[in-house]
Amino acid sequence: MSERYDAVVVGASLAGCSAATLLARRGARVALIERRPNLTDYKRTCTHFIQASATPTIQRLGLAERIEAAGGLRNGLELWTRYGWIRPRLDEASPYPAYGYSIRREKLDPIVRELAADAGAELLLGQTAVDLVRANGRIDGAVVEGRDRERRELRARIVVAADGRGSRIAKLAGVPGRIRPHNRFAYFAYFRDLPARSGSHAMLWFLDPDGCAVFPNDNGVTLIAAMPTRDKLPEFKRDPEAAVLRYYTQLPDAPDPRTGTRISPWIGKIDVPNVSRPAARPGIAFVGDAAMASDPLWGVGCGFALQSGEWLAEAIGDALVDDDDLNPALDRYRRHHRRMLAAHHWMMCDYATGRPFSPVEKLLFSSAARDDETARLFHAIGSRSVPFQDRVNARLLARALRVAVTSRGRSPARVRPAVRALPG
Repeated sequence: MSERYDAVVVGASLAGCSAATLLARRGARVALIERRPNLTDYKRTCTHFIQASATPTIQRLGLAERIEAAGGLRNGLELWTRYGWIRPRLDEASPYPAYGYSIRREKLDPIVRELAADAGAELLLGQTAVDLVRANGRIDGAVVEGRDRERRELRARIVVAADGRGSRIAKLAGVPGRIRPHNRFAYFAYFRDLPARSGSHAMLWFLDPDGCAVFPNDNGVTLIAAMPTRDKLPEFKRDPEAAVLRYYTQLPDAPDPRTGTRISPWIGKIDVPNVSRPAARPGIAFVGDAAMASDPLWGVGCGFALQSGEWLAEAIGDALVDDDDLNPALDRYRRHHRRMLAAHHWMMCDYATGRPFSPVEKLLFSSAARDDETARLFHAIGSRSVPFQDRVNARLLARALRVAVTSRGRSPARVRPAVRALPG
């Protein structure tokens, strides 16, 4: 059995639903494939943090109202290094989005699927893409298999791979990912009724080279995580709660996990390699983690997913519904994706090796902790609201150097050494 669509989107999570929604609104006939059988299924391992860079996308999708109605929080990010806290002062006049959103995927994933279905995408749950259809030497759709083992051939001008870091569609298409090793691991758990000084803002501690993070979410649930270098893994495997507590009882301004109620087991993510691949080839495009999966320490995955879906729809939408040549449109998407995210990904991959801060990073962190303007630029860079290369430049370094010189003699707040060198 063969059916014809304009686009087949494989993966009905954030990236896939973003692309499917916006393509369907343009009038494209879209099949949205999801291997999980229920609308309410959701991704379980996530920071649930949507960076401010994705707020314009969320507003364009019409998601903001639905997120807030479900209890989602307008978030921000406060970042600590041994030079002190970086707390950007932002307002509505800021040229960059002032806030993102935090909402658990348990709530968000069903919302985005409903959004795509409301836009006219045909949501096919419990279907797994098992092969690609090829015609005249190019990709021409996908073969899906239901839980009853029945197969369907879905022909389309474009297949959108939104199936994650280990994309099966990428393997079928012969588009390998570039894998860069990750020398950290993560343990995290969910807590309820855990008071945090930062309110709805996430808190991130760079302990150079370890990291810790607190992510407040909807309905009083908070995710607490530790992300140390791999030499500390044996200690965490022996007793993850004790290992995490050894960090949090010494972090400046951190909530004490013992004052809340843990509502999940401690969850370990031991191997999370950084993966990237070209965002488009003839007949196929990659969005979300299928295009680029970066270090979860930075909380960028949800935002990148939503934005890449929007970028793809913007690039190919007209050509798709007008039956024009898709190759130039796909090339525009590939180049835009690379311009916006490649340098960010390179920086995150480099730091994921577990190395300590470089001299330039030390200068920038020190300046941002003391200077409002540098802190605002840090927000633009850290929230991925601008390409990395557009703001990390000679002008920023010159300002950071001036701040360092004029603030010489100030004593930065420092964490006790025991946090920075826990025994393995």
